[in-house]
Formats: sequence, C-alpha cells, structure tokens
Amino acid sequence: MEKHPTILGVFSGVLGTILVAIAVWLTVVYTGAYNVAASDQHFDAVRWSFDTTMRRSVASRAGGADLPQNPSENLVAEGAGYYAESCAQCHGGPGKDPAEWSRGMRPEPPHLTEAATEWTGEEIHWIVTNGIKMTGMPAFGGRHSSEEITAIAAFVSALPGLTADDYTRLTGSAQGPAEETPSSDARGPAEPPAEAIQPPSE
Repeated sequence: MEKHPTILGVFSGVLGTILVAIAVWLTVVYTGAYNVAASDQHFDAVRWSFDTTMRRSVASRAGGADLPQNPSENLVAEGAGYYAESCAQCHGGPGKDPAEWSRGMRPEPPHLTEAATEWTGEEIHWIVTNGIKMTGMPAFGGRHSSEEITAIAAFVSALPGLTADDYTRLTGSAQGPAEETPSSDARGPAEPPAEAIQPPSE
C-alpha cells in the first residue's frame, strides 16, 4: 500500500529547505562572495530579483496622488525646469544623452524618453517622491513641495511624446552660456573709485 507523506514530514522538509537557504544566504553575506563593484554587472538572477521586487513594490504602494488628467503646458514646463536641474544628468532626454559618468551606475539609470512609458503617472509620482533604495534614485519628497513633485511627474509622463526641439524649448537648454562681463583690459583702464576723485576737504 502506497504511503502518503504526513504533515509532519512535509513540514520537516520545508523547514530543512528554509534552513539550507538561510545558511547559503549568510555564507554569501559574511564571506563577501558577491562582488558589489559597480564595474561588474549583476548576475541575471540577481538583476531579475531586484528589478521585479522594485516594480512590484512601487505598484503596490503607488496610488492616491491627485494628478491632473490633462496637465497644462505651464505645469509641464515647470517640471521640465526641475528635471533639467536634477534629473537629466542621469536620465537624459529627447536628443540629449545622459552624463557619461552616470553610465557607470548599477543599475544603470534608465533613459526616460523610452522607460517612462513603462510606468503610470501615479507610479512616477511615487518614485519621484520616495526614491528607490540601492539605485541612486533619491527621494525628492523632502526637498520639493507636493506641487513641484506633481510638475516633475507630469513632465516625466510627457517625455516619451516630446521631440528634441520640444525638450530644448521646455528645459531652456538651448540657451548658451551667460555672457561674460568684459575685463578691464577690454574696456580700457578701470575707473577709479568715487572717493578717489573727490576734492580734498578744507
């Protein structure tokens, strides 16, 4: 007669598997076996685990943000200013590559001209507000008002539909460097201070 495993036997097997997994995990942690250098790519299994955990975590927490259905151009332009100042170095924009140094980050920051399509507006708002651990993505919620966060989220959501000219216009990146004040050599001798040309008092 075929014997079926008892509940105690199943429990023992599951517990044994868990203990082995914990032992392997602690061995990796305490021996430093895993290479944390940013110059070294994650193993596929590790990258999948981190990426899936991050996406599920954001999806489960995003929501409740009061976002406009059709953001005005003024709101998008306001977000563009913040984006150009704090985000473009890592995430680039239409016709604008990210800073070269950001390509050495692990995980590599996504180019949001394409990647923004993978997130809802509420998820983008949550990410901008709270950041993401172990990615280099900071939490802006403590340094920007809710209105500013909404503007940033509106701009990022609009990024995939923008052309390079749109991006330049909104971010003001077409402006050249500030005009330098002419030096004294170019203008001739500098004027003496006013007190130097006052007549002496009697």
